[in-house]
Amino acid sequence: MDLSICLVPLNALVYLEPLLASIEQHTIGLSYEVIMVDNGSTDGTLEWVKEHHPEIQLICNQANLGFTRGNNQAMALAKGDFLLLLNPDTLLTEDCFGPQIAYMRENPKVAITIPKVLNSDGSFQHQSRRGDARPAEVFGYFLKLGKLFPKNRALNGYLQSWLPEDEVAEVKAVSGSCMFIRRQVYEQIGGLDEQFFAYQEDSDYCMRARQAGWKVMYVPLSSIIHYGGEGGSKTQPYYAIFQWHRSYFLYYRKHFAREHFFLFNWFYYLVMIAKLLFAWLKRFVRGK
Repeated sequence: MDLSICLVPLNALVYLEPLLASIEQHTIGLSYEVIMVDNGSTDGTLEWVKEHHPEIQLICNQANLGFTRGNNQAMALAKGDFLLLLNPDTLLTEDCFGPQIAYMRENPKVAITIPKVLNSDGSFQHQSRRGDARPAEVFGYFLKLGKLFPKNRALNGYLQSWLPEDEVAEVKAVSGSCMFIRRQVYEQIGGLDEQFFAYQEDSDYCMRARQAGWKVMYVPLSSIIHYGGEGGSKTQPYYAIFQWHRSYFLYYRKHFAREHFFLFNWFYYLVMIAKLLFAWLKRFVRGK
């Protein structure tokens, strides 16, 4: 089998229906399977999938166990030569999968690819390919310092904005919204790190692949639309904000803390903890 498509929806039925139809329409010449791990949806997702897509391998979690664990559940069942982590709020408008698989077959040192990811208005989704999310890169991104200093690669490093949108390029990390993974890589480094409930699990996985000697590539030979956040983060917005801050704190501690002087680390921890507490407080006040 060529491809195993892993989906982890949470109350995303309105997007899931057109996505599955677009996969059937635009996936030509590839053998594939769809493995879906539902994270406690209450919008009728399970009933609809069972009725209209009985061919889908379905795992039903009783609660939201997280994007990371859900994908690990799906990948454990995958039989394809390549695995695809695909957000349920995406849409194919062309043969997206074929060119990615062909590129990976032609380039055996490539572990992970992502196509050109577009917003619903057709604009490029810049955060779909990115740098290592080191402190300077993150500060530059969130404080929009990159716009003030467009030639500074440190401040623009998170989005790697100097890279052309329509040229193949090696990058540090890609988004888990449409991440193609070579099976040999999964067998070598294992699944996603489940300390990340959601967010930064994709950056962490790309870094682990690179540390194992593989390449991560942006391959705009095909494209896909990603509506962004409709698979769960907009149904639980403040919980999503909380998890983003928590995950970045864990990501920094895991990969970069040892590179910096301990006083800087403590300052950085305090900033992230403050942001985390603020996100938690907003979640508590809003009750989401």
